[in-house]
Amino acid sequence: MPALNVEFSERELEDLRQIAKERGTSMKALVREAAAADIARHRALQEGAEAFRRFFAAHAEEFAAAFPDDERPAQGATA
Repeated sequence: MPALNVEFSERELEDLRQIAKERGTSMKALVREAAAADIARHRALQEGAEAFRRFFAAHAEEFAAAFPDDERPAQGATA
């Protein structure tokens, strides 16, 4: 299995040790769990953003009608 060496400050290492001890787990498991949670969060945010873009595109005319002051001027139009 591929591995990754990660450097921490002494303070960060001490904090990790304390948290791992409190949770009854190893530092390795704690760091791996944190990384996996961040990966899942990142994916969820990407999926949410894409769902919002699709929704917004599908309802662009409704948004334009509801919020006319937020619309960009048409190309060639003068303000």
